[in-house]
Amino acid sequence: MEAFVTSAINNGVGTITFFHPQGNSMPSAQLAKLTEQIQSLGNDDAVNVIVLKSEGDRTFCAGASFEELTSIKDFEAGKAFFSGFANVINAMRKSPKLIIARVQGRAVGGGVGIAAAADYTFATTAAQIKLSELTIGIGPFVISPAVERKIGTSAFMELSVNASELYTAQWAQQKGLYAQVFDSIADMDTAIETLAHKLSLYNPEAMRLLKQIAWENTQHWDTLLAERAAMSGKLVLSDFTVNALEAFRK
Repeated sequence: MEAFVTSAINNGVGTITFFHPQGNSMPSAQLAKLTEQIQSLGNDDAVNVIVLKSEGDRTFCAGASFEELTSIKDFEAGKAFFSGFANVINAMRKSPKLIIARVQGRAVGGGVGIAAAADYTFATTAAQIKLSELTIGIGPFVISPAVERKIGTSAFMELSVNASELYTAQWAQQKGLYAQVFDSIADMDTAIETLAHKLSLYNPEAMRLLKQIAWENTQHWDTLLAERAAMSGKLVLSDFTVNALEAFRK
């Protein structure tokens, strides 16, 4: 299967589905399409709530595309690359519709950022998380505002410092990243369908205002995330990161 981002609307519920054959990793083009779909459904009067999901049953999102990461040769390209997840997070933040994330499997790096930027996140027991950025000489700078906002500074630093460690879905739920965790995808999907249907019948203006107050004091994120993308864009050109990426590829 080739990579894709699709959307569908059914009875007030807008569903966005993404897929990439390399563990649902996200190259720039994929992130741009995802941003576009979030914005489109957010502005569609036929949509009252958005469900964000990926294909497959093992990995929700493996983060940024490793293949594209290793091709960066200058600062502007690096900043543009890391701005991809910044744009997705900002689109989720600004959307007037509540966004439910469906995390059926492992989430790494930017995948954790997407889960954190959702307004309500469902997961399965297979949905382990990891922030592995330090292992290749960069950091989870772009996603840190969303992740830290959801789980707190202490838990964020624990994830970031233990960059090679996978944390369980139960740990993520205890820290507030996941609202509910299920033993099976089927049980999770039933719960998502139930909640999404309920939300589709609620007052859209009330939900818009609820989201607005939930995201208070984040109006500066457009500038903040651009600055964070620049940090990673610079670091990815360092000798340390270039050598780490080469070692990882081998």
